[in-house]
Amino acid sequence: MLELLQSGGWLMVPIALCSVAAVAICFDRLWTLNTGRAAPETLLDDVRREIAQGDPDAAALRGICGSSYLGTIFLAGLGSAPGGREAMKEAMEEASGAVVHDMERYLTALGTIASISPLLGLLGTVVGMIRVFTALVEKGIGNPGVFAAGISEALVTTAVGIGVAIPALIFHRYLQRKVEDLLVTMERRSAHLVDVVHPVADGERR
Repeated sequence: MLELLQSGGWLMVPIALCSVAAVAICFDRLWTLNTGRAAPETLLDDVRREIAQGDPDAAALRGICGSSYLGTIFLAGLGSAPGGREAMKEAMEEASGAVVHDMERYLTALGTIASISPLLGLLGTVVGMIRVFTALVEKGIGNPGVFAAGISEALVTTAVGIGVAIPALIFHRYLQRKVEDLLVTMERRSAHLVDVVHPVADGERR
């Protein structure tokens, strides 16, 4: 197998680098975008209990919110809470923009890897075929088996490039969907937090 991969030529190097980068990005994003880590389910209840005690301590709230994405949004909103509902909403929306940008980190690179890996493989095949036919012109067909083996080796880069692109594309789509789902969850819980801090009167609801 190693000899077969080596036969793909120098273009196997960028394809291999794409493969390593894709694996690293996938592991990083799967760890970072874990729901329990990005948007802890109990965070809203924990903050609500702290607020219910009256005059919540800023340090305590920072400790509760931790470093999660949802906690970052909550802290931004709570910091602007004295300004009213609208100020709190605006602060949380602004924080959400920064959070989404961070959640989508490296996803563009992963999508690029999924796009260029097959092209690198195809380029390797084209270069290999040119080499095969150049040798054919110079030395004649000679042994057809050798000619067929040369073509087979030239196709290795395309096969490997596609093999890198398919899982990269699958994970890219999955992680994009994960970001969208997390954003919906965080927006819903952020709206609940606003209602906790600034309850809406029945007359205002109407």
